[in-house]
Amino acid sequence: MPIRCEVVSQDRIVFQGDVDIVNLPGVEGDMGILPNHSPVLTLLRFGVVSVKTKTDEQFFTVAGGVAEVQPDQVTILADAAENVDEIDIHRAEMARKRAEDALAKTPQTQTDEYLAIQAAMRRSNLRLDAARRYKAKQSR
Repeated sequence: MPIRCEVVSQDRIVFQGDVDIVNLPGVEGDMGILPNHSPVLTLLRFGVVSVKTKTDEQFFTVAGGVAEVQPDQVTILADAAENVDEIDIHRAEMARKRAEDALAKTPQTQTDEYLAIQAAMRRSNLRLDAARRYKAKQSR
């Protein structure tokens, strides 16, 4: 019996389907969710969500958010999310370069601007790492 999974970002539904297992990057550690899991509400850290069926495995980057787990459904509400297959490595490298340049020019204080640049840098690094690690897995 599969479990329903939805990965939703602020602007779109990134994934919707029945899967056998969902792996989440929770703030307290990685979580594997199987059908009939106990209800849980957890915060997500920057990381990779994987969803597996008997014949397929897909990977999604998430830049924070929350996940609600019910016995028959996992709903991931991410601050930002995308399928690893959709990541344009060149574009992600350019975004990282822009963030590096902005960090070099911005005083290292805990201002909103500096924190936003740091978050952009973390997201760029996550996207690049995920694309390099998981795109190869999916094409095998």
